Amino acid sequence: MDLAAEHAAVDLLTARLLPHVVDGKAAAAQAYMKTTQPFLGVALPEVRRVARQLARDAGAASAADRLALATALWSNATHREHWYAAQEICAAAPCRGRLEFLPLYERMITEGAWWDIVDGCSRRYGELLRTHPESIGQMMRDWSRDANPWKRRQSMICQLHLGAHTDTDLLDGALAANLGDPGFFIRKAMGWALRQYGKTDPGWVRSWVAGHRADMSPLSVREALKHLGEAT
Repeated sequence: MDLAAEHAAVDLLTARLLPHVVDGKAAAAQAYMKTTQPFLGVALPEVRRVARQLARDAGAASAADRLALATALWSNATHREHWYAAQEICAAAPCRGRLEFLPLYERMITEGAWWDIVDGCSRRYGELLRTHPESIGQMMRDWSRDANPWKRRQSMICQLHLGAHTDTDLLDGALAANLGDPGFFIRKAMGWALRQYGKTDPGWVRSWVAGHRADMSPLSVREALKHLGEAT
């Protein structure tokens, strides 16, 4: 996709989103998210619907076509909804678990660098982990100790949607590597990852918390045990 086509894709997406702008939502969303990047003011479900239709109308049926379209939207975004749309285009079945999407996903982590974008990648990394457990597992182990806190957050939440397929050795390592981090988003992610896996194996989560509680923040403990009926 050439530069003109990339800009045209963003312009077309914007034109399709503008009729769905909700008065006052842009300012409220930007204030809530604490971003410098502006919002158009379109509800996320509507952004996702418009993005899916844009991909269909563009004939982006293959993984390669969707990667090109998503990359164009990400690279030329002027508003947050453009980034959300790029993530939605990558969610289609032909894109799941494909290694060629990794450079774009890493850009989402490092350039997005905020919880909404990073969390929006978690299912994509989970799909990659299921398809390529050795290479992506090693990547997440490396990321769990990375200087970038958003990579470390992703290493803990990439298995949120895997349930019984969760690699508990990988989860244990990612969590343990971040026990000493004082950052809110790291502590929250730790508790979230444990709480989610507690739906599959509450005994494992109870045992993990019991073994590491002295080094966990109260926030992480509270989140981890939230639905296990235990005092925190």
